[in-house]
Amino acid sequence: MKGSRYVAVGLVVAAVAWIASGHLFPHHGAESQAAVRPGEAAAQPAFKVAAASTKLVDHSQKLVLSGRTEADRKVAMTARTGGILTELKVKRGQQVEKGDVIAILSDEAREAQVAQARALFDQRKAELDARRKLIEMGSMPKLDLVNLESQFKAAQAALAGAEAERDRGVVRAPWAGVITDVPAEVGGAAFSMAGKEIATLVALDPMLVVVEVSERKLAGVKIGETAEVRLVTGQAVTGKIRYVAKSAIATTRTYRVEVQIDNKDRSVPDGITAEVAIALAPVPATRVPRSALTISSAGDIGVRIVNADSKVAFVPVKVVEDEQNFMWVSGIANDMNVIVRGQDFVREGQQVDVVAADAAQQAAEK
Repeated sequence: MKGSRYVAVGLVVAAVAWIASGHLFPHHGAESQAAVRPGEAAAQPAFKVAAASTKLVDHSQKLVLSGRTEADRKVAMTARTGGILTELKVKRGQQVEKGDVIAILSDEAREAQVAQARALFDQRKAELDARRKLIEMGSMPKLDLVNLESQFKAAQAALAGAEAERDRGVVRAPWAGVITDVPAEVGGAAFSMAGKEIATLVALDPMLVVVEVSERKLAGVKIGETAEVRLVTGQAVTGKIRYVAKSAIATTRTYRVEVQIDNKDRSVPDGITAEVAIALAPVPATRVPRSALTISSAGDIGVRIVNADSKVAFVPVKVVEDEQNFMWVSGIANDMNVIVRGQDFVREGQQVDVVAADAAQQAAEK
Protein backbone atom coordinates (compact mmCIF):
# COMPACT_ATOMS: atom_id res chain seq x y z
CA MET A 1 0.00 0.00 0.00
CA LYS A 2 2.73 2.45 0.93
CA GLY A 3 4.48 1.79 -2.39
CA SER A 4 1.31 2.69 -4.37
CA ARG A 5 0.90 5.94 -2.47
CA TYR A 6 4.48 6.89 -3.17
CA VAL A 7 3.95 6.26 -6.88
CA ALA A 8 0.78 8.37 -7.00
CA VAL A 9 2.36 11.26 -5.16
CA GLY A 10 5.33 11.11 -7.50
CA LEU A 11 3.11 11.34 -10.59
CA VAL A 12 1.26 14.37 -9.23
CA VAL A 13 4.52 16.15 -8.47
CA ALA A 14 5.85 15.41 -11.97
CA ALA A 15 2.68 16.79 -13.64
CA VAL A 16 2.78 20.00 -11.62
CA ALA A 17 6.45 20.43 -12.47
CA TRP A 18 5.77 19.99 -16.21
CA ILE A 19 2.93 22.55 -16.21
CA ALA A 20 5.04 25.04 -14.27
CA SER A 21 7.91 24.68 -16.72
CA GLY A 22 5.67 26.05 -19.52
CA HIS A 23 5.06 29.27 -17.58
CA LEU A 24 8.64 29.69 -16.34
CA PHE A 25 10.38 28.82 -19.59
CA PRO A 26 8.06 29.66 -22.54
CA HIS A 27 8.93 28.64 -26.12
CA HIS A 28 8.99 31.48 -28.69
CA GLY A 29 8.75 29.62 -32.03
CA ALA A 30 7.31 31.07 -35.22
CA GLU A 31 4.08 29.13 -34.88
CA SER A 32 3.53 30.21 -31.26
CA GLN A 33 4.23 33.80 -32.18
CA ALA A 34 1.56 33.64 -34.89
CA ALA A 35 -0.90 32.10 -32.41
CA VAL A 36 -0.18 34.74 -29.72
CA ARG A 37 -0.29 37.66 -32.18
CA PRO A 38 -2.93 36.84 -34.80
CA GLY A 39 -2.77 40.36 -36.26
CA GLU A 40 0.73 39.56 -37.48
CA ALA A 41 -0.33 36.30 -39.15
CA ALA A 42 -0.13 35.96 -42.92
CA ALA A 43 -3.26 37.46 -44.65
CA GLN A 44 -5.73 34.93 -46.06
CA PRO A 45 -6.34 35.19 -49.89
CA ALA A 46 -9.74 36.64 -51.05
CA PHE A 47 -12.39 34.21 -52.29
CA LYS A 48 -12.33 33.94 -56.08
CA VAL A 49 -15.57 34.36 -58.08
CA ALA A 50 -16.40 34.48 -61.81
CA ALA A 51 -18.35 37.52 -63.04
CA ALA A 52 -19.76 38.70 -66.37
CA SER A 53 -20.50 42.23 -67.48
CA THR A 54 -24.17 42.96 -68.24
CA LYS A 55 -25.72 44.72 -71.22
CA LEU A 56 -29.11 46.42 -70.91
CA VAL A 57 -31.23 46.06 -74.08
CA ASP A 58 -34.89 46.42 -75.10
CA HIS A 59 -36.25 42.89 -74.97
CA SER A 60 -39.65 41.79 -76.29
CA GLN A 61 -41.12 39.03 -74.21
CA LYS A 62 -42.99 36.31 -76.10
CA LEU A 63 -46.41 35.47 -74.78
CA VAL A 64 -47.19 31.86 -75.77
CA LEU A 65 -50.86 30.88 -75.75
CA SER A 66 -52.91 27.92 -76.87
CA GLY A 67 -55.88 28.50 -79.14
CA ARG A 68 -57.70 27.25 -82.21
CA THR A 69 -58.30 28.17 -85.82
CA GLU A 70 -61.61 29.72 -86.74
CA ALA A 71 -63.08 30.55 -90.12
CA ASP A 72 -63.25 34.26 -90.83
CA ARG A 73 -66.79 33.95 -92.19
CA LYS A 74 -69.46 31.27 -91.85
CA VAL A 75 -73.01 31.45 -93.12
CA ALA A 76 -76.01 29.16 -93.37
CA MET A 77 -77.56 29.80 -96.80
CA THR A 78 -81.36 29.74 -96.79
CA ALA A 79 -84.10 30.09 -99.39
CA ARG A 80 -85.67 33.52 -99.61
CA THR A 81 -88.87 32.47 -101.32
CA GLY A 82 -91.38 29.62 -101.47
CA GLY A 83 -91.20 26.56 -103.66
CA ILE A 84 -89.78 23.06 -103.86
CA LEU A 85 -86.06 22.34 -104.02
CA THR A 86 -85.61 20.98 -107.53
CA GLU A 87 -81.82 21.05 -107.97
CA LEU A 88 -78.93 20.86 -105.51
CA LYS A 89 -75.66 21.85 -107.17
CA VAL A 90 -73.19 21.26 -104.30
CA LYS A 91 -72.10 18.56 -101.88
CA ARG A 92 -70.25 18.55 -98.59
CA GLY A 93 -66.56 19.52 -98.89
CA GLN A 94 -66.95 21.17 -102.28
CA GLN A 95 -65.16 24.46 -102.96
CA VAL A 96 -67.24 27.20 -104.56
CA GLU A 97 -66.55 30.69 -105.87
CA LYS A 98 -68.57 33.84 -105.40
CA GLY A 99 -71.78 33.71 -107.47
CA ASP A 100 -71.78 29.93 -108.02
CA VAL A 101 -75.26 28.36 -108.01
CA ILE A 102 -75.93 26.36 -104.83
CA ALA A 103 -79.55 25.31 -105.37
CA ILE A 104 -82.58 26.00 -107.58
CA LEU A 105 -86.19 26.14 -106.41
CA SER A 106 -89.27 25.37 -108.47
CA ASP A 107 -90.38 28.25 -110.73
CA GLU A 108 -93.88 28.69 -109.29
CA ALA A 109 -94.86 31.00 -112.20
CA ARG A 110 -92.15 33.51 -111.32
CA GLU A 111 -90.93 33.60 -114.92
CA ALA A 112 -94.45 34.34 -116.11
CA GLN A 113 -94.71 37.23 -113.69
CA VAL A 114 -91.48 38.62 -115.11
CA ALA A 115 -92.86 38.36 -118.66
CA GLN A 116 -96.07 40.13 -117.65
CA ALA A 117 -94.20 42.92 -115.89
CA ARG A 118 -91.86 43.34 -118.86
CA ALA A 119 -94.79 43.64 -121.28
CA LEU A 120 -96.37 46.37 -119.16
CA PHE A 121 -93.02 48.12 -118.92
CA ASP A 122 -92.58 48.11 -122.71
CA GLN A 123 -96.13 49.44 -123.15
CA ARG A 124 -95.64 52.33 -120.72
CA LYS A 125 -92.31 53.18 -122.28
CA ALA A 126 -93.76 53.28 -125.80
CA GLU A 127 -96.68 55.46 -124.63
CA LEU A 128 -94.35 57.86 -122.89
CA ASP A 129 -92.07 58.21 -125.92
CA ALA A 130 -95.00 58.78 -128.33
CA ARG A 131 -96.90 61.27 -126.20
CA ARG A 132 -93.76 63.17 -125.25
CA LYS A 133 -93.35 64.07 -128.92
CA LEU A 134 -96.98 65.25 -129.11
CA ILE A 135 -96.51 67.35 -125.99
CA GLU A 136 -93.38 68.90 -127.44
CA MET A 137 -95.34 69.73 -130.63
CA GLY A 138 -98.08 71.34 -128.50
CA SER A 139 -100.80 68.83 -129.43
CA MET A 140 -101.22 67.68 -125.79
CA PRO A 141 -101.06 69.58 -122.50
CA LYS A 142 -97.81 69.36 -120.53
CA LEU A 143 -99.63 68.17 -117.42
CA ASP A 144 -100.22 64.79 -119.12
CA LEU A 145 -96.42 64.24 -119.18
CA VAL A 146 -96.27 63.96 -115.38
CA ASN A 147 -98.97 61.28 -115.38
CA LEU A 148 -97.26 59.30 -118.15
CA GLU A 149 -93.89 59.40 -116.43
CA SER A 150 -95.48 58.20 -113.18
CA GLN A 151 -97.08 55.23 -114.96
CA PHE A 152 -93.79 54.37 -116.63
CA LYS A 153 -91.88 54.38 -113.33
CA ALA A 154 -94.50 52.18 -111.72
CA ALA A 155 -94.13 49.65 -114.53
CA GLN A 156 -90.36 49.81 -114.19
CA ALA A 157 -90.59 49.09 -110.45
CA ALA A 158 -93.00 46.20 -111.06
CA LEU A 159 -90.53 44.64 -113.52
CA ALA A 160 -87.67 44.97 -111.03
CA GLY A 161 -89.79 43.33 -108.33
CA ALA A 162 -90.74 40.42 -110.58
CA GLU A 163 -87.11 39.85 -111.59
CA ALA A 164 -86.02 39.96 -107.95
CA GLU A 165 -88.64 37.38 -107.02
CA ARG A 166 -87.46 35.16 -109.87
CA ASP A 167 -83.83 35.47 -108.75
CA ARG A 168 -84.78 34.41 -105.23
CA GLY A 169 -85.48 30.98 -106.63
CA VAL A 170 -81.76 30.54 -107.35
CA VAL A 171 -79.48 30.35 -104.28
CA ARG A 172 -75.94 31.56 -105.00
CA ALA A 173 -72.71 31.64 -102.95
CA PRO A 174 -72.17 35.11 -101.45
CA TRP A 175 -68.38 34.62 -101.45
CA ALA A 176 -65.75 31.97 -102.12
CA GLY A 177 -65.43 29.15 -99.60
CA VAL A 178 -66.06 25.51 -98.80
CA ILE A 179 -69.42 23.80 -98.29
CA THR A 180 -69.27 22.13 -94.86
CA ASP A 181 -72.86 20.92 -94.52
CA VAL A 182 -75.86 20.28 -96.81
CA PRO A 183 -78.92 19.54 -94.66
CA ALA A 184 -81.46 20.03 -97.48
CA GLU A 185 -82.69 17.33 -99.88
CA VAL A 186 -84.07 17.61 -103.41
CA GLY A 187 -87.86 17.61 -103.32
CA GLY A 188 -87.98 18.93 -99.79
CA ALA A 189 -90.51 21.44 -98.41
CA ALA A 190 -93.55 20.75 -100.51
CA PHE A 191 -95.27 23.82 -99.12
CA SER A 192 -92.46 26.38 -98.77
CA MET A 193 -88.67 26.56 -98.65
CA ALA A 194 -88.66 30.13 -97.33
CA GLY A 195 -86.28 30.36 -94.37
CA LYS A 196 -85.13 26.73 -94.67
CA GLU A 197 -81.37 26.08 -94.45
CA ILE A 198 -79.93 24.63 -97.65
CA ALA A 199 -76.15 24.59 -97.10
CA THR A 200 -73.44 25.97 -94.80
CA LEU A 201 -70.61 27.92 -96.40
CA VAL A 202 -67.28 28.59 -94.66
CA ALA A 203 -64.57 31.00 -95.87
CA LEU A 204 -61.09 29.59 -95.24
CA ASP A 205 -59.03 32.50 -96.58
CA PRO A 206 -58.04 34.36 -94.56
CA MET A 207 -58.07 32.06 -91.53
CA LEU A 208 -58.21 33.28 -87.95
CA VAL A 209 -56.37 31.89 -84.94
CA VAL A 210 -58.26 32.75 -81.76
CA VAL A 211 -56.61 32.89 -78.31
CA GLU A 212 -57.60 34.31 -74.93
CA VAL A 213 -55.25 36.70 -73.12
CA SER A 214 -55.35 37.43 -69.40
CA GLU A 215 -56.02 40.96 -68.21
CA ARG A 216 -52.45 41.31 -66.88
CA LYS A 217 -50.91 40.66 -70.31
CA LEU A 218 -53.47 42.52 -72.40
CA ALA A 219 -51.64 45.87 -72.33
CA GLY A 220 -48.72 44.40 -74.31
CA VAL A 221 -50.90 43.04 -77.15
CA LYS A 222 -51.30 45.54 -80.02
CA ILE A 223 -53.32 45.38 -83.24
CA GLY A 224 -51.06 45.02 -86.28
CA GLU A 225 -48.23 43.27 -84.40
CA THR A 226 -46.73 40.08 -85.82
CA ALA A 227 -47.47 36.72 -84.21
CA GLU A 228 -45.93 33.29 -84.79
CA VAL A 229 -48.42 30.46 -85.17
CA ARG A 230 -47.64 26.75 -84.87
CA LEU A 231 -50.42 24.32 -85.70
CA VAL A 232 -50.84 20.90 -84.13
CA THR A 233 -50.12 19.44 -87.58
CA GLY A 234 -46.60 20.88 -87.45
CA GLN A 235 -47.20 23.81 -89.82
CA ALA A 236 -45.60 27.11 -88.82
CA VAL A 237 -46.99 30.35 -90.23
CA THR A 238 -46.79 34.06 -89.49
CA GLY A 239 -49.82 36.26 -88.97
CA LYS A 240 -50.89 39.65 -87.68
CA ILE A 241 -53.10 40.57 -84.77
CA ARG A 242 -56.40 41.78 -86.26
CA TYR A 243 -58.63 42.19 -83.24
CA VAL A 244 -58.25 42.68 -79.48
CA ALA A 245 -61.47 42.53 -77.47
CA LYS A 246 -62.40 45.45 -75.25
CA SER A 247 -64.76 43.37 -73.15
CA ALA A 248 -63.73 40.35 -71.06
CA ILE A 249 -65.32 36.93 -71.25
CA ALA A 250 -67.47 36.79 -68.09
CA THR A 251 -66.60 33.20 -67.11
CA THR A 252 -62.81 33.36 -67.57
CA ARG A 253 -62.03 37.09 -67.26
CA THR A 254 -59.89 36.80 -70.38
CA TYR A 255 -59.96 38.78 -73.63
CA ARG A 256 -60.42 37.41 -77.14
CA VAL A 257 -57.54 38.08 -79.54
CA GLU A 258 -57.69 37.22 -83.25
CA VAL A 259 -54.59 36.57 -85.37
CA GLN A 260 -55.14 36.59 -89.13
CA ILE A 261 -53.10 34.23 -91.33
CA ASP A 262 -53.07 33.70 -95.10
CA ASN A 263 -54.66 30.46 -96.27
CA LYS A 264 -54.87 30.80 -100.04
CA ASP A 265 -54.28 27.09 -100.58
CA ARG A 266 -56.93 26.35 -97.92
CA SER A 267 -54.60 23.88 -96.24
CA VAL A 268 -55.45 25.09 -92.72
CA PRO A 269 -58.82 23.69 -91.60
CA ASP A 270 -61.34 25.32 -89.32
CA GLY A 271 -61.21 24.41 -85.60
CA ILE A 272 -57.68 22.95 -85.38
CA THR A 273 -55.51 23.44 -82.25
CA ALA A 274 -52.77 26.05 -82.55
CA GLU A 275 -50.05 27.66 -80.43
CA VAL A 276 -49.55 31.40 -80.81
CA ALA A 277 -46.42 33.32 -79.76
CA ILE A 278 -47.10 37.07 -79.46
CA ALA A 279 -44.23 39.52 -78.99
CA LEU A 280 -45.21 41.95 -76.24
CA ALA A 281 -44.07 45.55 -75.99
CA PRO A 282 -40.26 45.69 -75.42
CA VAL A 283 -38.92 46.51 -71.96
CA PRO A 284 -35.31 47.18 -70.77
CA ALA A 285 -33.87 43.86 -69.60
CA THR A 286 -30.60 41.97 -69.11
CA ARG A 287 -29.84 38.39 -70.13
CA VAL A 288 -28.10 36.40 -67.38
CA PRO A 289 -27.45 32.68 -66.86
CA ARG A 290 -30.19 30.89 -64.97
CA SER A 291 -27.62 29.75 -62.38
CA ALA A 292 -26.76 33.38 -61.53
CA LEU A 293 -30.08 33.90 -59.76
CA THR A 294 -29.96 33.51 -55.99
CA ILE A 295 -32.04 34.36 -52.94
CA SER A 296 -31.06 36.94 -50.34
CA SER A 297 -31.36 36.46 -46.58
CA ALA A 298 -34.63 38.44 -46.77
CA GLY A 299 -36.05 35.98 -49.32
CA ASP A 300 -35.78 38.28 -52.38
CA ILE A 301 -34.83 36.89 -55.80
CA GLY A 302 -31.85 38.62 -57.36
CA VAL A 303 -28.19 38.43 -58.31
CA ARG A 304 -24.95 39.18 -56.51
CA ILE A 305 -22.63 41.68 -58.13
CA VAL A 306 -19.11 42.94 -57.53
CA ASN A 307 -18.83 46.73 -57.14
CA ALA A 308 -15.90 48.99 -57.92
CA ASP A 309 -14.28 48.15 -54.55
CA SER A 310 -14.36 44.41 -55.35
CA LYS A 311 -17.00 43.90 -52.69
CA VAL A 312 -20.12 41.81 -53.01
CA ALA A 313 -23.58 43.44 -53.20
CA PHE A 314 -27.06 42.05 -53.76
CA VAL A 315 -29.39 43.43 -56.46
CA PRO A 316 -33.07 42.33 -56.51
CA VAL A 317 -34.45 41.57 -59.98
CA LYS A 318 -37.77 40.84 -61.67
CA VAL A 319 -38.02 38.01 -64.18
CA VAL A 320 -39.13 39.23 -67.62
CA GLU A 321 -38.83 35.96 -69.56
CA ASP A 322 -37.65 32.46 -68.74
CA GLU A 323 -35.57 30.65 -71.37
CA GLN A 324 -34.02 27.19 -71.21
CA ASN A 325 -30.56 28.19 -69.95
CA PHE A 326 -30.87 31.95 -69.50
CA MET A 327 -33.21 34.43 -67.88
CA TRP A 328 -34.21 37.91 -69.00
CA VAL A 329 -34.48 40.09 -65.90
CA SER A 330 -35.02 43.77 -65.11
CA GLY A 331 -33.46 45.76 -62.29
CA ILE A 332 -29.81 45.38 -63.29
CA ALA A 333 -28.03 48.48 -64.56
CA ASN A 334 -25.78 48.46 -67.61
CA ASP A 335 -22.14 47.27 -67.27
CA MET A 336 -22.58 45.62 -63.86
CA ASN A 337 -20.36 42.67 -62.93
CA VAL A 338 -22.80 39.89 -62.09
CA ILE A 339 -21.35 36.91 -60.26
CA VAL A 340 -22.16 33.82 -62.32
CA ARG A 341 -20.03 31.33 -60.37
CA GLY A 342 -19.48 31.27 -56.63
CA GLN A 343 -22.35 33.61 -55.75
CA ASP A 344 -23.74 31.19 -53.18
CA PHE A 345 -20.44 31.08 -51.23
CA VAL A 346 -20.06 34.82 -50.59
CA ARG A 347 -22.04 37.41 -48.66
CA GLU A 348 -22.79 41.11 -49.04
CA GLY A 349 -19.82 43.32 -48.19
CA GLN A 350 -17.24 40.51 -48.59
CA GLN A 351 -14.03 41.31 -50.46
CA VAL A 352 -13.56 38.95 -53.42
CA ASP A 353 -11.14 38.28 -56.23
CA VAL A 354 -12.94 38.67 -59.58
CA VAL A 355 -12.19 36.53 -62.62
CA ALA A 356 -13.87 37.01 -66.00
CA ALA A 357 -16.49 34.34 -66.68
CA ASP A 358 -14.86 33.39 -70.00
CA ALA A 359 -11.47 32.89 -68.37
CA ALA A 360 -13.01 30.80 -65.58
CA GLN A 361 -14.72 28.60 -68.17
CA GLN A 362 -11.46 28.05 -70.07
CA ALA A 363 -9.64 27.15 -66.85
CA ALA A 364 -12.32 24.64 -65.90
CA GLU A 365 -12.08 22.93 -69.30
CA LYS A 366 -8.30 22.37 -69.01
